[in-house]
Amino acid sequence: MQNKKLSPAWTLAALAISAFAIGSAEFISVGIMPLIIKSFNVTIAQAGLTVSLYAMGVMLGAPILTSLTTRFNRKTLLIAIMISFILGNTIAALAPTFVMLLIGRIISALAHGLFMTIASVVAADVVAPNKRASAISVMFTGLTVATVTGVPLGTYIGQILNWRSSFIFLILLGLIGMIGSLILVPNNLPKAQPSNARGFLRILNQPKLLLIILITALGYGATYPVYTYISSILKNQMGWSDGAIVIILVVYGLAVAIGNTLGGRLANVKPLNALLKMFIGLGAALFLVWISLNTHYFGLIAVLLMGLFAFMNVPGLQLYMLQLAEELTPSEVNLASSLNISAFNIGIIIGSTVGGFAASNDMIAMTPWMGIAMLVIGILLIFYLMRSVAAEKQ
Repeated sequence: MQNKKLSPAWTLAALAISAFAIGSAEFISVGIMPLIIKSFNVTIAQAGLTVSLYAMGVMLGAPILTSLTTRFNRKTLLIAIMISFILGNTIAALAPTFVMLLIGRIISALAHGLFMTIASVVAADVVAPNKRASAISVMFTGLTVATVTGVPLGTYIGQILNWRSSFIFLILLGLIGMIGSLILVPNNLPKAQPSNARGFLRILNQPKLLLIILITALGYGATYPVYTYISSILKNQMGWSDGAIVIILVVYGLAVAIGNTLGGRLANVKPLNALLKMFIGLGAALFLVWISLNTHYFGLIAVLLMGLFAFMNVPGLQLYMLQLAEELTPSEVNLASSLNISAFNIGIIIGSTVGGFAASNDMIAMTPWMGIAMLVIGILLIFYLMRSVAAEKQ
């Protein structure tokens, strides 16, 4: 089917549809973690591997698969990605052991990493330069809408039926995403320039690119010491029921969606300045989570405020990486995008791992401080990067 007349809005819609499926998969194990623990008789820290290993799969899959698939038509590649996503969730749904569940999660994660890399670049390329952060935000809206509806619905399905039904739900979402790419994505998307090992070296030899990668990992990952175990915190520390947690996750997702949209608008002009304010806001929200951890309603308000800031920095982080790459390594923009997608998930690995350490040692109350520590380092790096940019302009 030739669909050259499709407007950028349709392309962004198609990307958001697939991102919705992928976003539902990324966070689904957070909602059904108690069911996985009970089914496989694993510890909460072991169950946390369904989050951290998924993030590791995205981290490795984004740059490696991006460099291996640059010669493919992007529409064909998007369809192949969704087929892989469906396969991974099928394995997870049928998993007879916890190890097989993890294998299914990793396969889905590899598809996730490649998708987010390509989708970010396509979203930024199909709109005017002054709307790029907003376009990336629209694409990422699929992830935030997944947090609003996909994750809570998948969690509810798991609680009513069983956790395997939650993965069947993801398979259906993957099919819809694949069909969306088939119908709504134009056939004539430009191919990326071929990449190789030298491309990695060119990127890694640029201090500014390394700095934004570190800032991305720290700023995005700072939510995850708390968020990875949010279901357990809401139930055991704040005293909410299983049914209430499903509703809370919906409202949390709404807060995330609002924050993501605001973040895209704020980052369109001066992304680095906007990121600094967003990091400070997230740090304040995490502090409120800490002081209200054992309260009922105040704790809920603090969690929702954390959700507002959790994804707010994503469009700015990705846009600034693209801007730097276009300036410093113009032939490696796709690869730079993939490394920043990896950085998001390095942050998830760091955050969920330190959170798992706290949870397994009865120190779950310390998880907000672990996120704050990550943000403090990220803020210091932003200041350093801002000074470097200012010094070059003088």
